[in-house]
Amino acid sequence: MSRFAGPDEIESLRIELADLGRSMRNSFRSQAPSFRSVSNGDSEHSRDADGEDLLQWAAVERLPTFERITTALFEEQDCAAENGDAKGKRIVDVSKLGAQERHMFIEKLIKHIEKDNLRLLQKLRQRIDKVGVKLPTVEVRYRNLCVEAECELVHGKPLPTLWNTAKSFLSGFASLLRSTQRTKIGIIKDASGIIKPGRMTLLLGPPGCGKTTLLLALSGKLSHALKVSGEISYNGHRLEEFIPQKSSVYISQHDLHIPEMTVRETIDFSARCQGIGSRPDIMMEVSRKEKQAGIVPDSDVDAYMKAISVEGLKSTLQTDYILKILGLDICSDTMVGDAMRRGISGGQKKRLTTGEMIVGPTKALFMDEISNGLDSSTTFQVVSCMQQLAHIADATVLISLLQPAPETFDLFDDIILIAEGKIVYHGPRSIICKFFEDCGFRCPERKGIADFLQEVISRKDQGQYWHSTEQPYSYISVDQFVNKFKESRLGEKLDKELSKPFDKSKSHENALTFSKYSLTKWELFKACSAREFLLMKRNSFIYVFKSIQLVIVASICMTVLLRTRMGVDAIHASYYMGALFYALVLLLVDGVPELQMTTSRLAVFYKQRELYFYPAWAYAIPAAILKVPLSLLEAFVWTALTYYVIGYSPEFGR
Repeated sequence: MSRFAGPDEIESLRIELADLGRSMRNSFRSQAPSFRSVSNGDSEHSRDADGEDLLQWAAVERLPTFERITTALFEEQDCAAENGDAKGKRIVDVSKLGAQERHMFIEKLIKHIEKDNLRLLQKLRQRIDKVGVKLPTVEVRYRNLCVEAECELVHGKPLPTLWNTAKSFLSGFASLLRSTQRTKIGIIKDASGIIKPGRMTLLLGPPGCGKTTLLLALSGKLSHALKVSGEISYNGHRLEEFIPQKSSVYISQHDLHIPEMTVRETIDFSARCQGIGSRPDIMMEVSRKEKQAGIVPDSDVDAYMKAISVEGLKSTLQTDYILKILGLDICSDTMVGDAMRRGISGGQKKRLTTGEMIVGPTKALFMDEISNGLDSSTTFQVVSCMQQLAHIADATVLISLLQPAPETFDLFDDIILIAEGKIVYHGPRSIICKFFEDCGFRCPERKGIADFLQEVISRKDQGQYWHSTEQPYSYISVDQFVNKFKESRLGEKLDKELSKPFDKSKSHENALTFSKYSLTKWELFKACSAREFLLMKRNSFIYVFKSIQLVIVASICMTVLLRTRMGVDAIHASYYMGALFYALVLLLVDGVPELQMTTSRLAVFYKQRELYFYPAWAYAIPAAILKVPLSLLEAFVWTALTYYVIGYSPEFGR
């Protein structure tokens, strides 16, 4: 599983490094952040351990580049000990870490989710900044964005009755002869704004105001049936110039997963299809610059960064990390389940939907109502992880929430308040109350700001927040709020920033994706084949039941059509034809369960195809090929049991 440094190699390194003297060893020790200060009683043991670590790190540094970026010092944990004491460090190939090793390593890195995850991300960023490597970032701009839907006018109540369905069907033919009454509905109306990297942005608004449509438009997943006008750009590039579905991630509010797969398998498959992005390039550049500067990195940070930069793995360390920070490690080996199959809870499914998408390398995240089904504590934990990702890794995060708790609301940097498809406010969270105070409305001390913002734009709840004594209260519409924001200093600043084009020279070469799929055609075929074979094993009961049923029916057929001495004439031909027809019908009906299993997974297939996980052929071909042996086996069993008993011609060619 792991590659150890041999004793001969270590001994030769001891001889080579002995001439360098104590001064070089001290310089290495001063640069290594992982070496801890110890008491005087343990100083001799620590000195020996540090020297051993330096020798092992020197062995790693002498490897070729393509091997060095997959080789790291791994601190082996004692699985038998209750506290997981370390047994010492060894040189390992991070692409060959076992499941138990990955689990113990993540448990060592992250014990307390909020504090340790923040500390890990800070160490990663410090290592990258120390050698001057820049991370790819994405700035999303939208200007004068309008989304319209064309609808057909229906008179009366269109209840789903048989008569109304028939009329709707016939009206389609009638529309060819005469024009039907149609109208246009504006979903998003003249929206403009900038979502900057490294900042958490909250999309707030009442139900039906266009939050989901705005997120879909920004992520490039909007339906082609809608009419879109305006401009959307990533780092100055329009959506037509790259693949927005691979450069950003849209996390739906609907939890669509294959029920037969476990939580870990679901995230592993997503990680495999999304790829690793620019992680290998960043890791190689960091490793090269550290070698030139003589910097010895923290062994745990180095092992983690190298482990998540290995391509083509079925199960990665990144999966264990996502499971840990989202609190899904306790149900990682539990099937997702559905209405007919017991599985994980609704809140865990919601977190799985989030983890399935953030496991990839994408830097722009659009998250739609991720708090549905979650308690306030879990929502705070998930949003807190997203905040750490945005602030430290410079990710672009836009999250839509309906009623965030005050502690969750305080995690955001910017607020987008939307109502009736119009942007009422887009700016820093710290001054949004000041904006509404200038409009004449004040948030009470014990009132949550998020609830105040949604009620102050409502006609029936607005009056209770009026605080101006100079003039009586009168309803201020959404259009008046929009005009006040555009005339404010913040609105003018936003319009000025949008008027200046984005400098494309500042965009990182790996920030945007220009290819549809992250894997080659062969790798996509292998990934989908492995998943299909796994699902067949999970549904093995159905195939075993079908085989037993086939044997029983074949036995019955043998007794009913027991004609071993039938003649070849017109009288007995009906028996032969009846037996053949019965066999064909039975084999056809035997495939009905496959139809039900296939249709139940179509929603997941459409979701993953739209996200460019894989093309349609990569899903359909493995599913068809792997079913061929089962179909041939069923036909062989039926023929072997019934052919000679019924009395067909006893020739092998027949």
